[in-house]
Amino acid sequence: MPHIQAFRGLRYNLARVGSLSDVIAPPYDVIDGELQESLYRKSPYNVIRLELNQAQPDDDPESSIYQRAAQHLRDWVAESALQPEPDPALYVYHQEFQVEQQTFVRRGFMARVRLQRFGEGNIYPHEQTHASAKADRLRLTRACRANLSQIFGLYPDQNNEVQNLLESAIADKTALEATDHLGVIHRLWPVTDVQTISAVSAAIDPAPMFVADGHHRYETACNYLDELLSSRPDLPADHPARFVMTQLVSMDDPGLVVLPTHRLLHGIRSWTVEQLHWAVNPYFDCQVLGHGPEAAGSVWAQMAQLDAQEVMALYSQASNSWLMLTARETAAERMAELAPQQSKQWRGLGVSLLHRLVIDDLLGMADIPKPTYVHQVSEVVAGLSGQLEGPKEYPLAALVMPATIEHIRQVSLNQERMPAKSTYFFPKLVSGLVIHSLERS
Repeated sequence: MPHIQAFRGLRYNLARVGSLSDVIAPPYDVIDGELQESLYRKSPYNVIRLELNQAQPDDDPESSIYQRAAQHLRDWVAESALQPEPDPALYVYHQEFQVEQQTFVRRGFMARVRLQRFGEGNIYPHEQTHASAKADRLRLTRACRANLSQIFGLYPDQNNEVQNLLESAIADKTALEATDHLGVIHRLWPVTDVQTISAVSAAIDPAPMFVADGHHRYETACNYLDELLSSRPDLPADHPARFVMTQLVSMDDPGLVVLPTHRLLHGIRSWTVEQLHWAVNPYFDCQVLGHGPEAAGSVWAQMAQLDAQEVMALYSQASNSWLMLTARETAAERMAELAPQQSKQWRGLGVSLLHRLVIDDLLGMADIPKPTYVHQVSEVVAGLSGQLEGPKEYPLAALVMPATIEHIRQVSLNQERMPAKSTYFFPKLVSGLVIHSLERS
């Protein structure tokens, strides 16, 4: 693990802004127009005005939304709606949530982590990034000079020793608490005890870090630092811009949940079940499992019971039926031909088999429009029934197993990146609990 530091985060002054629940927001990349408007209405201090400022009719698209966000940040600090922590702190951050009627608590802590380029140390990415998203976040970082939300980093700690040090420190403390629009409860405790901070830093120092979420923001932080260094090569070693705010979670935390990311495909030709079967037959065993969008639940239940990356399911709108695919050994052989530069672990991922072998190679649809990504089976059903925002026609849908924590570890250590949307760590970390200024305090 690169060096971590406590920092004096900017936090909301609840005496000024009211309820913490009214000023938090999900990450920018999961907010649609309707949710953005709802968050705007919640509070004039909602962090959405920083993270995803609303465009105005006369805006200069290259600057206005970013400059308006920066002005809000300056104003909120000036009027003490946001206040710096009196002392450097690590921020213990718990999330309580439900998945399939089971309650989980994911535990972690926020620190600032010294930046290093991927491939130059022991911070590892696991998914691909896109230039447009990084350009957007870089313009926002230049304007606000702050990390407005945290990277999500995983580190190995089989006995959760690091987190347990912090849990002892907050045992008799009262948490700050907020509930988001999904009903997830977020709890925060600043830890300023110097001995605890030192012990945590020493314990986590030897470990690698795997970026679970926030790849675009991590690379943006590196790009912003490079820009500063080009004009200020003598930038001090402890300057805030040499770090990025990160939520660190043990890979063995019992509350760590990875959900699947299913695909709804649009803008493509129609396929019947028979055509699909014929196309994939050399590499997959096929079985029709159900009819109609609503059968997705029972299909997914069978897939989840098998719990194998080699299993996926395709829905044919033309046939109104679900087809389960189970990869044969010939699929692995064909993947080795299609992606010889990738590791066996990468080639064995369900999302790799789906995109590289099934969609690109066997169905010949390498240049299809970006799919609609959903995580709940109920969203798959809604999409196929025309009840989601966006395209109303999906000739194909795909249910695919999520990559596991061990897959992330293996692929990352191989210096590879998984296909886009291979993992979905639920729930998302919210913005607005802590802001990391990139300026000297």
